[in-house]
Amino acid sequence: MAQTFGTPLIGRAGELTRLTDVLARARTGTPRSVLVSGDAGVGKTRLLTEAAAHAARTEMTVLTGHCVDLGDVGLPYLPFTEILGTLASDDRFTSAFAAHPAVDRLLGARTGTPRTGTGTDTGTGTDPGGTPGTDPGTRLRLFEGVAALLAAVAEITPLLLVLEDLHWADQSSRDLLRFLLSRGLLQPAAPGAPAHRLAVFASYRADDLHRRHPLRPLLAELVRLPSVDRLELRPMADAEVARLVRALRAEVLSDTTVRRIVERAEGNAFYAEELLAALPGDVDPSAPAMPSGLADVLLIRIEQLSDTAQQVLRTAAVAGRRVEHGLLHDAVQLPQDTLESALREAVGRQLLVPGEDGTYSFRHALTREAVYADLLPGERVRLHRTFAGLLTGRARSAERAHHSRESHDLADALTASLEAADHAQLLGAPAEELRHLEAVLELWSAVDPGARPRTAGPVTLTLRASAAAARAGDAHRAVALTRAALARAGSDADSELAARVRYTLAGHLMRVDSTKAAYTYSSEALAMIPAEPASHTWVWAAATHVMAARYMGHDEDAHRVARQALRTAEELRLPDAQADLIISLVGLDGGNRRTPRGRERLRRARDLAREAGNVSVEMRALFNLAIGCYESGTLDECLTWLSEGLERADRSGLLSSPYALELRYLQSLILYTLGRWDECARAAASDAERLPPAGGFAVGPALYVALARGEDGTVERARALLDGPFDWMASLVAGIVLTDAAALRGDPEGAVAALRESLAGLSDVTGSERPDIGVRLAALALSPVADTAVRLRSAGDASGALRWAATATELVELARTTAAKGEDGTRQGPEGLAWLARAEAEWSRACPPADGTAEERSVAAWERTVSAFGYGDPYELARSRRRFAEALLTAGRREEAADQARAARDAADRLGAVPLREEVDALIRRGRLTGPASAADRVAALTARESDVLRLLARGRTNRQIGEELFISGKTASVHVSNILAKLGAAGRTEAVAIAYREGLIEPEPTASA
Repeated sequence: MAQTFGTPLIGRAGELTRLTDVLARARTGTPRSVLVSGDAGVGKTRLLTEAAAHAARTEMTVLTGHCVDLGDVGLPYLPFTEILGTLASDDRFTSAFAAHPAVDRLLGARTGTPRTGTGTDTGTGTDPGGTPGTDPGTRLRLFEGVAALLAAVAEITPLLLVLEDLHWADQSSRDLLRFLLSRGLLQPAAPGAPAHRLAVFASYRADDLHRRHPLRPLLAELVRLPSVDRLELRPMADAEVARLVRALRAEVLSDTTVRRIVERAEGNAFYAEELLAALPGDVDPSAPAMPSGLADVLLIRIEQLSDTAQQVLRTAAVAGRRVEHGLLHDAVQLPQDTLESALREAVGRQLLVPGEDGTYSFRHALTREAVYADLLPGERVRLHRTFAGLLTGRARSAERAHHSRESHDLADALTASLEAADHAQLLGAPAEELRHLEAVLELWSAVDPGARPRTAGPVTLTLRASAAAARAGDAHRAVALTRAALARAGSDADSELAARVRYTLAGHLMRVDSTKAAYTYSSEALAMIPAEPASHTWVWAAATHVMAARYMGHDEDAHRVARQALRTAEELRLPDAQADLIISLVGLDGGNRRTPRGRERLRRARDLAREAGNVSVEMRALFNLAIGCYESGTLDECLTWLSEGLERADRSGLLSSPYALELRYLQSLILYTLGRWDECARAAASDAERLPPAGGFAVGPALYVALARGEDGTVERARALLDGPFDWMASLVAGIVLTDAAALRGDPEGAVAALRESLAGLSDVTGSERPDIGVRLAALALSPVADTAVRLRSAGDASGALRWAATATELVELARTTAAKGEDGTRQGPEGLAWLARAEAEWSRACPPADGTAEERSVAAWERTVSAFGYGDPYELARSRRRFAEALLTAGRREEAADQARAARDAADRLGAVPLREEVDALIRRGRLTGPASAADRVAALTARESDVLRLLARGRTNRQIGEELFISGKTASVHVSNILAKLGAAGRTEAVAIAYREGLIEPEPTASA
């Protein structure tokens, strides 16, 4: 088994452990066999290779025999002749072969001539080529000889036999394997005889075992043996396939590409590798072609079917992955008994899987793809036309649309696509609704005007598609579709439709942070529709304009329009518009959503939106309720609103909509902030498979966890968020990670550059000069800047220290001005003020006053920072405690420094923040903070009884004497002594007593002279 792999084994840790456990038992004389099953390509060979490599590392001899598909003409005993040939070439086993000459016949079968001419077995059951014949006596002597030989080899060296692809094994090999496992190698050794140090691993393809496969009876017999185990390799989990795909490619693959390969591979490692290898140079995830090599592998199994079964399979492939029996019967037009016979054949070959609901599904989607791709063009069109006709009148418009389009009936495809979009909208499936609407728009110009639906025109349909795109989480697609609607409307559109297109475009533009353009279009929309007489269109144009004006900082204009629009909405009884305007007015009242009164107004808005059935506005209200609680530091209440919002989104099919994504981000951020990091990471791993491409920011806080824990690849994952069109939230998350990563590696230039790049991007898009995140970024960048200034000052480089001090002053001014008046003109909440306190404390390190109060001021600054982060962020609190301990140590306040350092280390340990823990440990060692200040911790680590035992140890008492004084047995005293040595990290009793004196755990006893 010399095969090697360039990637680590992924997703099979449990299975490998089972095999290595069997190997460990075999080495000690407990022989066992494992039958490893799984579909072709699922990873059987890779698993056995890893197990064989483990066996070789543990000084077992590994012998491998391969079964080969030679059709009806097979070579008898082929895997065993391969194994024996390897043994025969090893000088260690010469005497064993000499003692069992019966096996020479197998070696003769392997080479075509007998291995020696002096074999003692003169039976006549051999064909002219030396192959063992069918004489029972000859076969039995051969089988017993092979068993005895392998047992003799196992006395010399622990042995692993690996038999691959048993589904291709010939009858003779199956018989020999049955003998070895049931009567030979795996049976207990006779009394006094050496144990058999041997394991047998055999693999076979489960998907090749049709109903009458000759291996089936043997497997049924073997699995009943107590020494034979069965190990089924199931398809890999999607996350494991994704890891494999990324490990196989040196260049970074987009999430879309990986997701597409994972979907098509369906847990099969070989399929995933083939699909990845077939990607074009530009790694286009939409490449539809199946790799030719993979198609050939799949079609070989199809060609083994009868002609009728192949016809049924081809018809089923046109229907899709799954087809009902009745529909297939009508399409294939075969007599019922003929159809059932063909289906039984396909099911027996494990190409189709029957369902309980009278359906048949392809066992693997790629099998269906291969069959479909092999159809002739005319055959494909004919079958699609058949299915389209059969589905007419049934409530399956999406399928009908597909078949009509593939059969070139575009008019019916358009009608069915529109029906499918209506059905998807009813079910709350915006992504599917968008797909069907885009099909309608694509077909519109190709269909005769008389055959088009009269219920809606292209402009209205395009607007509807843009709304579906927004609900599906594709904001950039929503913008593109609305721009297309604007172009289609042209100058002939009536003013109401023109206004509707413009305010819809404005709303979508705000979602992609194009606030200037959004304000322009919302202003145009408002100007096109008069406020009087009151109209639904004017109210929503006004509501959109209020949001755009607020983003642009035109608060007076926003207030005026909002109040007027709210009155009109109340007059027209538009509760969802009222709700939307109330939310905007709460936002316009600086910091109001942080107050009980503001949240009461937001609750009313939620109720109004719910009354109107407008889930999007309802979720906007829930988001503002949650973010208001977060900004005011009431995190438990925030989680309540988040849960309600996400549950509402889930019920409505809007988990990928804009506010749902922001709610998911905020929930992840709360878990991070509360120190529930494992939950945060698990939620991110779960969400990553379901998020739309533009929703990667929603799991951003998991990147903060990964960075704090020192996980590899975090920076690359953060940079990947910046790929594609600009996204404000993604840029914010990436900015935090990249700035902090530079700070953690002590790179002040990199930290400052990351801060400036992030703020420039966020400011350019929103028009805000001071994004709120600037306070946090400034504090993060100040850390390495201050470190550098301190280091240069200590080295006597005054000019260098002054340069970095100037940078520190620039950064702290940024933090101060942003905290005083951020992007919405209000003062920061508890989190922002905590980051400001940290920025001030870092600045005090970089720019110490010259009046001799530097140490005192630094201590005070870090004390304020620790207090500020006490609102509920254990990680930043721990980082601040570490700096506080540093400042206290410099000021000579050692016991307080030790307290802060221990608290920081405990938090880092609890969170798994390895880099921080290492920094704190270094500070503790450097400052020698393990003296009396940590004695309490040591004493607490010992039980009261252990403390008594320790004191007697210091007096030189033996275990028996300790037991007598404490009224316990000497054995119990010995256990206590062992526990003490382990807790103090001592190698012996003398060292334990020395550590106890040094750490203050025991006091020296007074001498007589004292």
